[in-house]
Amino acid sequence: MPQQECYLILGGAGLVGKQIAHRIATDANLYPRKIVIASLSGKEVENALAYLTKATGDRPIEWVGEHGNIFVRNEYADTNPKELIEDPTHRETLFADLFDKIEDAYEHSHLVTLIRKHRPDVIIDSINTATAISYQNVYIASNQARKQVQDLLETLRLGDIRGARHKTEKASLALYELLLSQSLPELIRHVFLLNKAMVEVGTRLYLKIGTTGTGGMGLNIPYTHSEDKPSAQLITKTAVAFAHTGLLFLMARTAGGPIVKEIKPGGMIGYADITFRPIPERGKQGSSMYRFDGQTEWLNEHLVLHQPESTYRNMGEIELPIIDTGENGLFTKGEFETITALGQMEFITPEEIAHEVSMEIQGSTTGRDVIAAIDGAVMNPTYRAGYLRHRALADLERLEAETSTHSVALGQLGPPELSKLLWEAELFKLRYETLRAALKRTPEELSEELSALVQSEEFDQMCQTIVSLGLPILLPNGRQIIRGPHIRIPERIEPDVRITEEDVDGWAQKGWVDLRPHNMALWQDRFEKMESSRLHILGRGSASLTREGYIYENIRIGEVVGWIFNNEHEGYRIKYGHRIK
Repeated sequence: MPQQECYLILGGAGLVGKQIAHRIATDANLYPRKIVIASLSGKEVENALAYLTKATGDRPIEWVGEHGNIFVRNEYADTNPKELIEDPTHRETLFADLFDKIEDAYEHSHLVTLIRKHRPDVIIDSINTATAISYQNVYIASNQARKQVQDLLETLRLGDIRGARHKTEKASLALYELLLSQSLPELIRHVFLLNKAMVEVGTRLYLKIGTTGTGGMGLNIPYTHSEDKPSAQLITKTAVAFAHTGLLFLMARTAGGPIVKEIKPGGMIGYADITFRPIPERGKQGSSMYRFDGQTEWLNEHLVLHQPESTYRNMGEIELPIIDTGENGLFTKGEFETITALGQMEFITPEEIAHEVSMEIQGSTTGRDVIAAIDGAVMNPTYRAGYLRHRALADLERLEAETSTHSVALGQLGPPELSKLLWEAELFKLRYETLRAALKRTPEELSEELSALVQSEEFDQMCQTIVSLGLPILLPNGRQIIRGPHIRIPERIEPDVRITEEDVDGWAQKGWVDLRPHNMALWQDRFEKMESSRLHILGRGSASLTREGYIYENIRIGEVVGWIFNNEHEGYRIKYGHRIK
């Protein structure tokens, strides 16, 4: 029997998630040891587990239920997000989890906790992430923030200090609601946390049930979630959905991570049940819609959109025959007939989606994996471009010689660490030319000789260029720097910062040209590995060309730093370009 695996199904109590769980449990070619059903509501999870354990019989599967909001930290998982934002302490924490260091957010994330707890081999994500994120409504939040700030400014202009205190709190709340409703920061943080956790526990497959946002229709879609048409909020959902796909595409090309797949249903998904029952009020759990006896009024200059319900006679709950389409909502016969009509959104069943998911888990090529489709359509690096690269580099080297300048780094390509590494490699190239020559010195000798080089009159212009780019040069004693007017690392809002020895080590690693013996020893360790790989190339043919190999005797700064990114930072591409004529 193949290895039994643990499956974590996010959104597992939903319409699609439940059918996927059922399919995994009953497919003869899959061998689940444990299936974890995770959804927002504890009651939904209980109902799903009751259905699944009954529907799948006496199969030897451990069924586990988890509930809570995976987009927030553990202690907030069961709290209404609106309540969190209204509390000053909680909203500061939400802001920190979204915009501050990811390491702090990682330790508290409810999603990360679930993954660490169950260590799933396979994660099926059937949460409608795009809806969850985009329907925080950044448009309403933006208008509300502007209104509150304008009110505050007007109150201050009038000199009403007492009134300004009250309006400052309202403006602060509106500002936080706006900041925390931004779709892309939340989506990006979510994907980073997810990937980091899966790498930590060794998840082998992540399969996302995505969305087109419009059920496969275009910008002319005539359906919205009760908003007016056209709905910017609905199209934001599509934008987030495909931004999510783009991030998953990158995840699939990240070394050390899981296999990544996405299936995007391009139609309305339905259905779970057909029944006659009271209609719940949308967005208000446990609250029903009521019929009110109408009143006649004259139209005049003002139209009151919302009047107290107590002024109208309540005629009881609205009860109608409806079809339950899960996350899409409850539809009447008329609505369902319209949306599924030929040429409209039409529909697809959750069982069909579950079948495709089962096939993809087993490794079958269904043709439905969006990530694979994009991967096949993307134009990769070419032989022609590789050929022209040598010509471009030769021309740049010629111009360097003609102008007596050093075309090394401007800092516009990557983080300051890239510039720091390139400039350090340039110093080694200027002073020693070859790997072997640099290896003949002690770290202390390297430190003193490179320090003398960078401070020599011959290379004065180069030194000026380095420090003017925001890269200080840390001298061998570790207590002095040569600097320009601006320093890129550390990144701070305040104009000056306190310094500790640990700070200097961290800053030097990230973006200072470090001439201390300790850093010279690190460079020698790299050079030894490069030289060893170069000497093993002879007689190995094409097998010698690997990311661990360095094929040059001399120090070529871009190739050296590329080697560092490939072998120390895991910053390499796992898919190579096609080689064509």
